[in-house]
Amino acid sequence: MTKRIIVGITGASGAPLAHRVLELMRDLDVEVHLLLSKWGMRLIESETPWSPDDFYSMAKVVHKQGELGASISSGSYRTDGMVIVPCSMKTLASVRTGASDNLVARAADVVIKEGRKLVLVPRECPMSPIHLENMLALAKIGVTILPPVLGFYYRPTSIDDMVTHLACRVLDQFGLEHPEATRWGGGM
Repeated sequence: MTKRIIVGITGASGAPLAHRVLELMRDLDVEVHLLLSKWGMRLIESETPWSPDDFYSMAKVVHKQGELGASISSGSYRTDGMVIVPCSMKTLASVRTGASDNLVARAADVVIKEGRKLVLVPRECPMSPIHLENMLALAKIGVTILPPVLGFYYRPTSIDDMVTHLACRVLDQFGLEHPEATRWGGGM
């Protein structure tokens, strides 16, 4: 059965990671519902060789930020969850407070209220006590906080290796296994 996952891209550095998540989901035939914030679009243009249209082409459905009446803004529309990658601190704070003033925040609010999987990939460094408190509050209600922290046990040889590893870790949260995933094999 095909999974239906909402992917939000907001204005924190990390557009290449979002692109890789979308590529891997496309490989696995995931039904992606894509949302780009205004600043997410700007980062795509400044951090990658791709355009927003290149990102849109990897989605089954594309939603606009102002479409508060979109299918994903209702709990009766069934999804397997949502990932916001990257997740800005503004978006994270909006999700924490339930401020549904745009479709990314509203879709996340619906995912939480319906008890579905929500994964936030916050991209800020260093983090302030406010950021940490917001993440802790969300983690306490079951939201997965997955900062894009690099691992080296699989001996990456390129930035692409690292981005793919992180993207596979995001997919793991939804029970999606991609052949490019690198796993710890034990030993030391």
